Amino acid sequence: MKKWETLEAVERHPDKVSGAWVFRGTRVSVSALFENLRDGASVDQFLKWFPGVARNQVEAVLDYEVAVLEEANK
Repeated sequence: MKKWETLEAVERHPDKVSGAWVFRGTRVSVSALFENLRDGASVDQFLKWFPGVARNQVEAVLDYEVAVLEEANK
């Protein structure tokens, strides 16, 4: 089970963006990152389009997902 609560890079509040996970300090949803990557955008493009998001936040989310996948394969 994912524990997004352990990531400093993201936050969720019921009154902010309908309770979606967002990059801390922004209104940019984490799902926007994955949607843009799925559609062929690079991380650099995402950061340019969403200037409130920091590279280390994106890297933390991606690193976390890699760790979840690696754990599932054990």
